[in-house]
Amino acid sequence: MSDSPWWQPHRHADRRPALMARNRIQRAIRDWLDDNGFAEVDPSALAVSPGNETHLHGFATEMVGNDGKARAMYLHTSPEFAMKKLLAAGEPRIAAFSHVWRNRERGKLHHPEFTMLEWYRAGEDYTVLMDDCADFLMLAAEAAGANEFRWRDSVCDPYASPERVSVAEAFADFAGIDLLATISADGATDRDGLAAQLDKAGIARALHDSWSDLFSRALAERVEPHLGRGCATILDRYPAPEAALARRAPDDPRVSERFELYACGVELANGFGELTDPAEQRARFQHDMAERARIYGDAYPLDEDFLAALAIMPEASGIALGFDRLVMLATSAPSVEAVMWAPVAG
Repeated sequence: MSDSPWWQPHRHADRRPALMARNRIQRAIRDWLDDNGFAEVDPSALAVSPGNETHLHGFATEMVGNDGKARAMYLHTSPEFAMKKLLAAGEPRIAAFSHVWRNRERGKLHHPEFTMLEWYRAGEDYTVLMDDCADFLMLAAEAAGANEFRWRDSVCDPYASPERVSVAEAFADFAGIDLLATISADGATDRDGLAAQLDKAGIARALHDSWSDLFSRALAERVEPHLGRGCATILDRYPAPEAALARRAPDDPRVSERFELYACGVELANGFGELTDPAEQRARFQHDMAERARIYGDAYPLDEDFLAALAIMPEASGIALGFDRLVMLATSAPSVEAVMWAPVAG
Protein backbone atom coordinates (compact mmCIF):
# COMPACT_ATOMS: atom_id res chain seq x y z
CA MET A 1 0.00 0.00 0.00
CA SER A 2 1.18 3.53 -0.74
CA ASP A 3 2.75 5.53 2.08
CA SER A 4 1.02 8.73 0.92
CA PRO A 5 -1.76 10.12 3.17
CA TRP A 6 -5.28 8.80 2.77
CA TRP A 7 -6.47 12.27 1.72
CA GLN A 8 -4.29 12.39 -1.40
CA PRO A 9 -6.70 12.26 -4.40
CA HIS A 10 -5.16 9.14 -5.93
CA ARG A 11 -5.35 7.28 -2.60
CA HIS A 12 -8.94 8.36 -2.05
CA ALA A 13 -9.90 7.22 -5.55
CA ASP A 14 -8.59 3.74 -4.71
CA ARG A 15 -10.37 3.69 -1.34
CA ARG A 16 -13.70 5.14 -2.45
CA PRO A 17 -15.39 1.94 -3.74
CA ALA A 18 -14.98 0.28 -0.34
CA LEU A 19 -16.17 3.43 1.43
CA MET A 20 -19.31 3.56 -0.68
CA ALA A 21 -19.87 -0.13 0.06
CA ARG A 22 -19.58 0.78 3.75
CA ASN A 23 -22.45 3.25 3.32
CA ARG A 24 -24.59 0.64 1.57
CA ILE A 25 -23.93 -1.94 4.28
CA GLN A 26 -24.83 0.53 7.02
CA ARG A 27 -28.00 1.51 5.19
CA ALA A 28 -29.03 -2.14 4.74
CA ILE A 29 -28.50 -2.90 8.44
CA ARG A 30 -30.39 0.24 9.47
CA ASP A 31 -33.32 -0.84 7.28
CA TRP A 32 -33.24 -4.31 8.88
CA LEU A 33 -33.21 -2.81 12.38
CA ASP A 34 -36.14 -0.58 11.52
CA ASP A 35 -38.11 -3.47 10.00
CA ASN A 36 -37.50 -5.51 13.17
CA GLY A 37 -38.72 -2.93 15.63
CA PHE A 38 -35.43 -1.53 16.91
CA ALA A 39 -35.15 2.10 17.95
CA GLU A 40 -31.81 3.58 16.90
CA VAL A 41 -30.33 5.48 19.83
CA ASP A 42 -27.34 7.80 20.12
CA PRO A 43 -25.52 7.42 23.47
CA SER A 44 -23.12 10.10 24.67
CA ALA A 45 -19.45 9.33 24.13
CA LEU A 46 -18.37 11.00 27.38
CA ALA A 47 -18.73 8.74 30.41
CA VAL A 48 -17.73 8.60 34.05
CA SER A 49 -16.07 5.24 33.33
CA PRO A 50 -14.74 3.92 30.02
CA GLY A 51 -15.61 0.37 31.08
CA ASN A 52 -14.31 -1.97 33.76
CA GLU A 53 -12.64 -4.83 31.93
CA THR A 54 -9.07 -5.53 32.96
CA HIS A 55 -7.35 -5.06 29.63
CA LEU A 56 -9.45 -2.27 28.09
CA HIS A 57 -7.65 1.08 27.96
CA GLY A 58 -9.69 4.27 27.82
CA PHE A 59 -8.94 7.83 26.72
CA ALA A 60 -9.13 10.22 29.67
CA THR A 61 -10.24 13.85 29.56
CA GLU A 62 -11.79 16.50 31.82
CA MET A 63 -15.21 18.10 31.92
CA VAL A 64 -15.11 21.62 33.35
CA GLY A 65 -18.32 22.93 34.90
CA ASN A 66 -19.65 26.47 35.06
CA ASP A 67 -17.93 26.79 38.42
CA GLY A 68 -14.56 26.14 36.80
CA LYS A 69 -14.08 22.83 38.59
CA ALA A 70 -12.81 19.92 36.52
CA ARG A 71 -14.18 16.40 36.68
CA ALA A 72 -12.40 13.37 35.27
CA MET A 73 -14.26 11.83 32.33
CA TYR A 74 -13.53 9.24 29.65
CA LEU A 75 -14.43 8.49 26.05
CA HIS A 76 -16.41 5.29 26.17
CA THR A 77 -14.96 1.99 24.94
CA SER A 78 -18.53 0.81 24.29
CA PRO A 79 -22.01 2.38 24.59
CA GLU A 80 -23.02 -0.59 26.75
CA PHE A 81 -23.58 1.17 30.07
CA ALA A 82 -25.72 3.90 28.52
CA MET A 83 -27.75 1.45 26.45
CA LYS A 84 -28.49 -0.74 29.46
CA LYS A 85 -29.77 2.34 31.25
CA LEU A 86 -32.18 2.78 28.33
CA LEU A 87 -33.32 -0.84 28.78
CA ALA A 88 -33.94 -0.02 32.44
CA ALA A 89 -35.92 3.03 31.29
CA GLY A 90 -38.26 0.76 29.34
CA GLU A 91 -36.92 0.52 25.78
CA PRO A 92 -37.50 -3.05 24.51
CA ARG A 93 -35.26 -3.14 21.41
CA ILE A 94 -32.46 -0.66 20.80
CA ALA A 95 -29.45 -0.35 18.52
CA ALA A 96 -26.64 2.15 17.99
CA PHE A 97 -23.84 2.80 15.53
CA SER A 98 -21.39 4.40 17.96
CA HIS A 99 -17.89 5.74 17.61
CA VAL A 100 -15.87 4.22 20.45
CA TRP A 101 -12.30 4.73 21.63
CA ARG A 102 -9.73 2.23 22.86
CA ASN A 103 -6.18 3.19 23.69
CA ARG A 104 -3.13 1.01 23.04
CA GLU A 105 -4.86 -0.58 20.03
CA ARG A 106 -3.70 -0.08 16.45
CA GLY A 107 -3.05 -2.57 13.66
CA LYS A 108 -4.69 -4.28 10.70
CA LEU A 109 -7.69 -5.21 12.86
CA HIS A 110 -7.54 -2.42 15.46
CA HIS A 111 -7.88 1.35 15.43
CA PRO A 112 -7.96 3.79 18.35
CA GLU A 113 -11.35 5.13 17.18
CA PHE A 114 -13.77 2.82 15.42
CA THR A 115 -17.47 2.17 14.84
CA MET A 116 -19.33 -0.35 16.95
CA LEU A 117 -22.79 -1.62 16.12
CA GLU A 118 -24.45 -2.58 19.39
CA TRP A 119 -28.00 -3.87 19.83
CA TYR A 120 -30.17 -5.23 22.66
CA ARG A 121 -33.32 -7.31 22.96
CA ALA A 122 -35.23 -7.12 26.25
CA GLY A 123 -36.90 -10.36 27.33
CA GLU A 124 -35.25 -12.45 24.60
CA ASP A 125 -32.70 -15.25 24.82
CA TYR A 126 -29.15 -14.57 23.73
CA THR A 127 -29.33 -17.27 21.06
CA VAL A 128 -31.65 -14.97 19.05
CA LEU A 129 -28.62 -12.71 18.56
CA MET A 130 -26.92 -15.54 16.68
CA ASP A 131 -29.68 -15.38 14.06
CA ASP A 132 -29.25 -11.60 13.88
CA CYS A 133 -25.55 -12.08 13.18
CA ALA A 134 -26.26 -14.49 10.35
CA ASP A 135 -28.63 -11.93 8.81
CA PHE A 136 -26.04 -9.15 9.05
CA LEU A 137 -23.37 -11.26 7.37
CA MET A 138 -25.69 -11.83 4.43
CA LEU A 139 -26.79 -8.19 4.30
CA ALA A 140 -23.19 -7.00 4.25
CA ALA A 141 -22.27 -9.39 1.45
CA GLU A 142 -25.29 -8.42 -0.62
CA ALA A 143 -24.70 -4.69 -0.15
CA ALA A 144 -21.03 -5.05 -1.11
CA GLY A 145 -21.78 -7.33 -4.06
CA ALA A 146 -19.59 -10.03 -2.54
CA ASN A 147 -19.89 -13.79 -3.00
CA GLU A 148 -17.45 -14.49 -0.19
CA PHE A 149 -15.56 -12.88 2.68
CA ARG A 150 -11.79 -13.00 2.47
CA TRP A 151 -9.00 -12.18 4.95
CA ARG A 152 -5.42 -13.16 4.22
CA ASP A 153 -5.55 -16.88 3.32
CA SER A 154 -8.99 -17.52 4.79
CA VAL A 155 -12.32 -17.58 2.94
CA CYS A 156 -15.81 -17.61 4.45
CA ASP A 157 -19.26 -17.98 2.87
CA PRO A 158 -21.45 -15.23 4.39
CA TYR A 159 -24.59 -16.86 3.03
CA ALA A 160 -24.00 -20.19 4.80
CA SER A 161 -25.46 -20.89 8.23
CA PRO A 162 -22.82 -20.32 10.93
CA GLU A 163 -21.50 -23.33 12.82
CA ARG A 164 -21.88 -23.26 16.59
CA VAL A 165 -19.20 -24.71 18.87
CA SER A 166 -18.50 -24.28 22.56
CA VAL A 167 -15.21 -22.86 23.81
CA ALA A 168 -14.52 -26.13 25.65
CA GLU A 169 -15.06 -28.15 22.47
CA ALA A 170 -12.81 -25.85 20.47
CA PHE A 171 -10.01 -26.05 23.06
CA ALA A 172 -10.25 -29.84 23.08
CA ASP A 173 -10.33 -30.14 19.27
CA PHE A 174 -7.63 -27.63 18.35
CA ALA A 175 -5.35 -27.55 21.39
CA GLY A 176 -5.97 -30.83 23.20
CA ILE A 177 -6.84 -28.89 26.37
CA ASP A 178 -9.54 -29.85 28.88
CA LEU A 179 -10.49 -26.29 29.79
CA LEU A 180 -13.42 -27.03 32.09
CA ALA A 181 -11.19 -29.22 34.27
CA THR A 182 -9.46 -25.99 35.35
CA ILE A 183 -12.65 -24.15 36.40
CA SER A 184 -14.70 -24.90 39.51
CA ALA A 185 -18.43 -24.36 39.98
CA ASP A 186 -17.85 -21.16 41.96
CA GLY A 187 -15.74 -19.69 39.14
CA ALA A 188 -12.37 -20.30 40.78
CA THR A 189 -9.63 -21.29 38.34
CA ASP A 190 -6.71 -23.70 38.47
CA ARG A 191 -3.89 -21.65 37.01
CA ASP A 192 -1.22 -24.32 37.46
CA GLY A 193 -3.42 -26.99 35.92
CA LEU A 194 -3.98 -24.91 32.81
CA ALA A 195 -0.28 -24.01 32.63
CA ALA A 196 0.60 -27.71 32.66
CA GLN A 197 -1.81 -28.35 29.79
CA LEU A 198 -0.30 -25.49 27.74
CA ASP A 199 3.16 -26.93 28.34
CA LYS A 200 2.01 -30.34 27.16
CA ALA A 201 0.44 -28.76 24.07
CA GLY A 202 3.65 -26.88 23.29
CA ILE A 203 2.15 -23.42 23.71
CA ALA A 204 4.69 -20.86 24.90
CA ARG A 205 3.82 -18.92 28.07
CA ALA A 206 5.37 -16.49 30.51
CA LEU A 207 6.34 -17.53 34.02
CA HIS A 208 3.87 -15.25 35.78
CA ASP A 209 0.91 -15.62 33.38
CA SER A 210 -2.46 -15.69 35.13
CA TRP A 211 -5.17 -18.21 34.22
CA SER A 212 -6.73 -15.55 32.00
CA ASP A 213 -3.41 -14.92 30.26
CA LEU A 214 -2.99 -18.63 29.61
CA PHE A 215 -6.53 -18.87 28.27
CA SER A 216 -5.88 -15.97 25.89
CA ARG A 217 -2.61 -17.47 24.65
CA ALA A 218 -4.20 -20.81 23.79
CA LEU A 219 -7.22 -19.13 22.20
CA ALA A 220 -5.14 -16.86 19.98
CA GLU A 221 -2.51 -19.43 18.97
CA ARG A 222 -4.45 -22.65 18.54
CA VAL A 223 -8.18 -21.90 18.35
CA GLU A 224 -8.89 -18.62 16.56
CA PRO A 225 -6.99 -19.47 13.35
CA HIS A 226 -9.46 -22.33 12.74
CA LEU A 227 -12.63 -20.28 13.27
CA GLY A 228 -14.83 -18.88 10.52
CA ARG A 229 -13.22 -20.83 7.70
CA GLY A 230 -15.69 -21.94 5.06
CA CYS A 231 -18.57 -20.61 7.11
CA ALA A 232 -18.87 -18.27 10.08
CA THR A 233 -18.30 -19.72 13.56
CA ILE A 234 -20.23 -18.93 16.71
CA LEU A 235 -17.87 -19.68 19.60
CA ASP A 236 -20.32 -20.17 22.47
CA ARG A 237 -20.35 -20.73 26.25
CA TYR A 238 -17.27 -18.78 27.29
CA PRO A 239 -15.73 -19.64 30.67
CA ALA A 240 -17.44 -17.68 33.45
CA PRO A 241 -14.13 -15.97 34.46
CA GLU A 242 -13.94 -14.55 30.91
CA ALA A 243 -17.46 -13.07 30.85
CA ALA A 244 -17.63 -10.16 33.28
CA LEU A 245 -20.95 -8.84 31.96
CA ALA A 246 -22.75 -12.10 31.13
CA ARG A 247 -24.92 -14.33 33.31
CA ARG A 248 -23.87 -17.89 33.95
CA ALA A 249 -25.35 -20.77 31.99
CA PRO A 250 -28.20 -22.39 33.96
CA ASP A 251 -26.92 -25.91 33.26
CA ASP A 252 -23.22 -25.32 34.12
CA PRO A 253 -21.96 -22.46 36.34
CA ARG A 254 -18.45 -22.88 34.96
CA VAL A 255 -19.54 -21.28 31.68
CA SER A 256 -21.57 -18.24 30.71
CA GLU A 257 -24.12 -17.10 28.17
CA ARG A 258 -21.49 -15.43 26.03
CA PHE A 259 -20.50 -16.07 22.42
CA GLU A 260 -18.24 -14.52 19.84
CA LEU A 261 -18.78 -14.47 16.08
CA TYR A 262 -15.84 -15.24 13.80
CA ALA A 263 -15.41 -15.03 10.03
CA CYS A 264 -12.10 -15.76 8.27
CA GLY A 265 -10.44 -16.13 11.69
CA VAL A 266 -11.45 -12.55 12.57
CA GLU A 267 -13.54 -11.85 15.66
CA LEU A 268 -16.54 -9.78 14.58
CA ALA A 269 -18.97 -9.70 17.49
CA ASN A 270 -19.33 -10.42 21.20
CA GLY A 271 -22.79 -11.32 22.53
CA PHE A 272 -24.25 -11.95 25.99
CA GLY A 273 -27.16 -13.06 28.02
CA GLU A 274 -26.91 -9.97 30.18
CA LEU A 275 -26.11 -10.06 33.87
CA THR A 276 -28.73 -8.07 35.81
CA ASP A 277 -27.61 -8.69 39.40
CA PRO A 278 -26.02 -5.40 40.58
CA ALA A 279 -24.24 -6.99 43.56
CA GLU A 280 -22.59 -9.67 41.43
CA GLN A 281 -21.75 -7.11 38.74
CA ARG A 282 -20.11 -4.83 41.31
CA ALA A 283 -18.05 -7.72 42.66
CA ARG A 284 -16.89 -8.65 39.15
CA PHE A 285 -15.94 -5.07 38.37
CA GLN A 286 -14.03 -4.71 41.62
CA HIS A 287 -12.14 -7.94 40.91
CA ASP A 288 -11.24 -6.80 37.40
CA MET A 289 -10.15 -3.35 38.55
CA ALA A 290 -7.95 -4.94 41.22
CA GLU A 291 -6.35 -7.01 38.47
CA ARG A 292 -5.95 -3.90 36.36
CA ALA A 293 -4.23 -2.08 39.22
CA ARG A 294 -1.89 -5.04 39.69
CA ILE A 295 -0.97 -5.22 36.01
CA TYR A 296 -1.08 -1.60 34.82
CA GLY A 297 -0.91 0.43 38.02
CA ASP A 298 -4.23 2.20 37.54
CA ALA A 299 -7.96 1.51 37.69
CA TYR A 300 -11.16 3.10 36.40
CA PRO A 301 -14.08 4.27 38.55
CA LEU A 302 -17.35 2.36 38.60
CA ASP A 303 -20.44 3.88 37.00
CA GLU A 304 -22.73 3.91 40.03
CA ASP A 305 -25.73 4.97 37.92
CA PHE A 306 -25.20 1.90 35.74
CA LEU A 307 -25.11 -0.41 38.77
CA ALA A 308 -28.26 1.23 40.12
CA ALA A 309 -30.01 0.81 36.75
CA LEU A 310 -29.23 -2.92 36.72
CA ALA A 311 -31.61 -3.34 39.66
CA ILE A 312 -34.58 -2.45 37.41
CA MET A 313 -33.21 -3.59 34.06
CA PRO A 314 -35.24 -6.46 32.54
CA GLU A 315 -33.72 -9.75 31.44
CA ALA A 316 -32.09 -9.05 28.10
CA SER A 317 -29.57 -10.11 25.51
CA GLY A 318 -27.06 -7.77 23.91
CA ILE A 319 -24.21 -7.76 21.45
CA ALA A 320 -21.48 -5.54 20.03
CA LEU A 321 -20.19 -5.95 16.47
CA GLY A 322 -17.10 -4.32 15.01
CA PHE A 323 -18.66 -2.60 12.02
CA ASP A 324 -15.37 -1.65 10.36
CA ARG A 325 -14.23 -5.30 10.49
CA LEU A 326 -17.48 -6.42 8.87
CA VAL A 327 -16.98 -3.93 6.04
CA MET A 328 -13.33 -4.95 5.71
CA LEU A 329 -14.27 -8.59 5.18
CA ALA A 330 -17.16 -7.80 2.82
CA THR A 331 -14.90 -5.67 0.60
CA SER A 332 -11.74 -7.82 0.92
CA ALA A 333 -9.92 -4.74 2.23
CA PRO A 334 -6.44 -5.16 3.76
CA SER A 335 -7.28 -3.46 7.08
CA VAL A 336 -10.02 -1.71 9.02
CA GLU A 337 -8.32 1.62 8.30
CA ALA A 338 -8.88 1.04 4.58
CA VAL A 339 -12.66 1.20 5.09
CA MET A 340 -12.74 4.25 7.38
CA TRP A 341 -13.64 7.54 5.73
CA ALA A 342 -11.08 9.55 7.70
CA PRO A 343 -8.70 7.43 9.82
CA VAL A 344 -6.96 8.81 12.90
CA ALA A 345 -3.67 10.48 12.00
CA GLY A 346 -0.36 9.01 13.07
